[in-house]
Amino acid sequence: MKASRMQGLKIMSSKKEHVSATPATEWLKAHKVPYDGCTYEYIEHGGTQWAAKCFNVDEHMVIKTLIMQNESATPLVILMHGDCEVSTKSLARQVGAKHIEPCKPEQAERNSGYRVGGTSPFNTRKRMPIYVQKTILDLPQIYINGGRRGFNIKIDPQILVTVLGAKTVDCALSSTR
Repeated sequence: MKASRMQGLKIMSSKKEHVSATPATEWLKAHKVPYDGCTYEYIEHGGTQWAAKCFNVDEHMVIKTLIMQNESATPLVILMHGDCEVSTKSLARQVGAKHIEPCKPEQAERNSGYRVGGTSPFNTRKRMPIYVQKTILDLPQIYINGGRRGFNIKIDPQILVTVLGAKTVDCALSSTR
């Protein structure tokens, strides 16, 4: 990852500059949620580590939106710190499921309506329960996908609970990166 790629970074305020609408930004506007749109050059498999580098923030502040499913193939959303993994065993226990596993990419896209790498928890195609790692709410602000690859939004994490209706869980595992 070259530093020259950072020149593609652009931060836009939702109130000052035009940002191409996504289902996520339309939902945020409809719910009067303030946010800053942040674009960056998307690279395949760059993930939250690359986004954090582009935004010059700790990867812990970049939140990934994961589409998972229980033993009945009922989908759910889990929001996790970029530098952590999900303990699916712990998550299953906390949400009353026997088993939780990630959806295959094609199924995740059908459930969310977003391409993998651009998945947002806001305004998903299917209505799914949303869970958030409780320590995310301790952060002053977060970067979370805004509905397309290379586009994150910077928001107050409390929005995830107060407006989005996410339920807190504690299922983070430290990443081995």
